[in-house]
Amino acid sequence: MQNNQRHQRSDLVRLATRAMSERGLQPEFSAAVTQQVAAFHTAGDEAGAAIRDLTQLLWCSIDNDDSRDLDQLTVSEVLEHGAVKLLVAIADVDALVKKGSAIDEHARINTTSVYTSARIFPMLPERLSTDLTSLNLHQDRLALVTEMVFSADGSLVSSDLYRARVRNQAQLAYDAVSAWIEGEGALPVAAAAVPGMEAQLRTQDAAAQLLRARRHAEGSLELETFQPRAVFEGEQVVDIRQQEQNRARQLIEEVMIATNGCTARYLAARGAASLRRVVRSPERWLRIVGVAKDYGESLPSEPDSKALEAFLAKRHQADPLRFPDLSLVIVKLMGRGEYVLEAPGAAPIGHFGLAVRDYTHSTAPNRRFPDLITSRMLKAALTGHAPAYSIAELAELAAHCTRQEDAAQKVERQMRKSEAALLLESRIGQRFDALVTGSGTDGVWVRVFSPPAEGKLVNGSAALKVGEKVHVKLVSTNVERGFIDFVLAGA
Repeated sequence: MQNNQRHQRSDLVRLATRAMSERGLQPEFSAAVTQQVAAFHTAGDEAGAAIRDLTQLLWCSIDNDDSRDLDQLTVSEVLEHGAVKLLVAIADVDALVKKGSAIDEHARINTTSVYTSARIFPMLPERLSTDLTSLNLHQDRLALVTEMVFSADGSLVSSDLYRARVRNQAQLAYDAVSAWIEGEGALPVAAAAVPGMEAQLRTQDAAAQLLRARRHAEGSLELETFQPRAVFEGEQVVDIRQQEQNRARQLIEEVMIATNGCTARYLAARGAASLRRVVRSPERWLRIVGVAKDYGESLPSEPDSKALEAFLAKRHQADPLRFPDLSLVIVKLMGRGEYVLEAPGAAPIGHFGLAVRDYTHSTAPNRRFPDLITSRMLKAALTGHAPAYSIAELAELAAHCTRQEDAAQKVERQMRKSEAALLLESRIGQRFDALVTGSGTDGVWVRVFSPPAEGKLVNGSAALKVGEKVHVKLVSTNVERGFIDFVLAGA
């Protein structure tokens, strides 16, 4: 049913807050958390021989344009024979947020920041996540540094991990850096202001592309998910844009995957348990084989990530328009990622989608609780102290973090639907080009291209096939429930 009253950003905030509560997430911080935050006046700081001073290195951050919770910095050094040393600094959030504190308890309950266009629900209070525990520009901060040396062909030669004090010399954004790398824009002003930063970025990009090529050769899956975000002007939603993958995002993605692998192996080598991020070998592999067969392609009868990646790469090149829908089908059949306990000496389950055996989440402790857990486990391993968490605690936390991450993703998906409904509620009667994305007992679903949004075809026919192009007319929206209804329209 169409509501004549236009909704605004405040309605989305209300809906997001309600969705958080309904999913078992806490949208607001308690009085105890607020009181504890008020007592912090400076960033965490420690001294000692174990903490190296790396503040003079040419560290930079690359993140979204509006990101203020900066978790990682990177810097590189060109070595002999084409080798590259890459250093990744991860914010030492534990320096301020101690296990068992009121702030830590809130983070443990939610386990993640929840990102909706109208409002962000940070895992940690903004006074910390965007200031005192963030690797902010020109601020000295404690960090855990992973040092990696890669040969000229991108293979990992050695790695080490230690604590350090670092300083962000240039705060950069994905899109601007990517435009420059690809020759479509100037070097960002923040990078141009730092002598040597241009060469830094070139080196890091080249190293990342080598790492990316090696992973794909091993069967890492290249998937394209449909996650549009609303764009606001004041209280009004004025557009919805799909986030594009680009070279700068690839740079950070590859560096973080490499860091997470080194982190997992560091803990394992010291006989420590860890919280691993895994995607198991798909139980529904034969269903994936069936999907490939529909496209005239053959996959082996047993799970094979290299063969699957070759099929996906071929489909992406042949039909980029429909590739996000194929990606979604494959993601659903593979099964979700989850957190698991890895006990000392246990055989790793691995991450099927990334084609890596050793993988933990360690690179975003301002935004994800598993990363804060890993940070504490690493600091204990570095000093030889008793682990910050017992085996039993880690096993319980693995299940809890998986549940809460799933809840957070459902909130974000629900809000993307409401955001699209809000943008489209003033466009009832307009016609759109669309693709059929689903057809089953619950109806026929379509995705329109501009704006990128999905809805139900209320007069859909079972004869319509997934991937078929259709013309549709918008007949109703429901912002509260995130419903968008179309009917078939003439050409």
